[in-house]
Amino acid sequence: MDKVIEKKKWTTKKILNIAGISIFVIFILYLLFIRDKRSKLYVDKSQITVATVLADKFQEFIPVDGVVFPRNTIYIDAVQGGIVEKVYVEDGALLKKGDTILKLSNANMELSFMEQETRIYEAINNLQNTKIGLEQNKFIRQKEIVQLEYEIDMTNRDFERKKKLYNENVISIKEFEDAKREYDFTVKQLHISLQLKKLDSVSAVNRTRQLNTTMDRMGNNLKLLRTNLENLYIKSPTDGQLSSFSAEIGETKSAGEHLGQIDMKDGFKLRANIDERYISRVFIGQDAEFDFAGKTYFLNIGKIYTDVTNGSFQVDLFFDGEEPGQIKRGQTLQLRLKFSSAQDAIIVKRGGFFQETGGNWIYIVDATEDFATKRKIRIGRQNTNFYEVMEGLEPGEKVVISSYDAFGGKDKLVFK
Repeated sequence: MDKVIEKKKWTTKKILNIAGISIFVIFILYLLFIRDKRSKLYVDKSQITVATVLADKFQEFIPVDGVVFPRNTIYIDAVQGGIVEKVYVEDGALLKKGDTILKLSNANMELSFMEQETRIYEAINNLQNTKIGLEQNKFIRQKEIVQLEYEIDMTNRDFERKKKLYNENVISIKEFEDAKREYDFTVKQLHISLQLKKLDSVSAVNRTRQLNTTMDRMGNNLKLLRTNLENLYIKSPTDGQLSSFSAEIGETKSAGEHLGQIDMKDGFKLRANIDERYISRVFIGQDAEFDFAGKTYFLNIGKIYTDVTNGSFQVDLFFDGEEPGQIKRGQTLQLRLKFSSAQDAIIVKRGGFFQETGGNWIYIVDATEDFATKRKIRIGRQNTNFYEVMEGLEPGEKVVISSYDAFGGKDKLVFK
């Protein structure tokens, strides 16, 4: 009798088919739902720079170069033109007010001075003679009055004597009348002389005033001529150090030509060029600082030159307090021009990533430190060391801050 053979439900082939189908389904599910579909790039961790996000004080400032200048400078120009006859000092000399720097010669000017001086002296001499004549005339008039008063006294005595004799019939009426006429004539002469004296006095006062005014004017003209001649001697207008000075014997200097300058020893200022982008944010009194010889020195803006040249404008900064004693004219110092006070903020160290991202995103390092992924952020203010993070990062997180040029904008960096 034949034996009935049962057909197996799970054959090896069937199991293999089911297993294959399952693996295929799982693979499809992995591709659709589980696999990290973000673009990635494998990078050498030693070739990147990682920094930790901090919560710290932040102050916005920009670095600018400041050139040292004297706080106050007085320029020296040639008032009169001429030929350099003698040079008394060299550039860089320390001078006192009134020290002679150089002497110019001007033959035409010197000859003109002598001619005008002679004419002025002659005019002054004539005026003085006129003034003396007025004084003499006053004394002549006074002498005339004294003489007339004496004659009146004499004629009056003669008249009174002859009047008495006439009344006694000793003399004739003619002699009496002659004596009276002589007396009356002398009295009238005195009256006229007194009137003339009064008139002369008023006239003399006015004339003397005019003469004095004219003489004073001529005296001032003479002083002006001498001052112009003395201007051929170029002298220091104040105490200080001579700079930008160059003159050679025999060289011609024109009137108004710049000869040099005196740097006063009352301190220094710094002149800085600032990018025109900041012109609306710069103001008088704005603070700045710099480090020198282990110390920090403070300044503020005292003057703004609003003319923009080659994309920048200039400001003068003056020290607020102590000045460094070792700085010299022309020295360049790097300043920090402040745009804000120190404030609490979330900050991240500056790096090359900003050029690629514009501060809109950054790579965040995973806690495992095996990879880093993109995250949107927003950067606010910045200084030479840090960016202020407005949103997107938390203190303690680690970020890639080196250049992103080689990453091609991948979503994920896998470290190797």
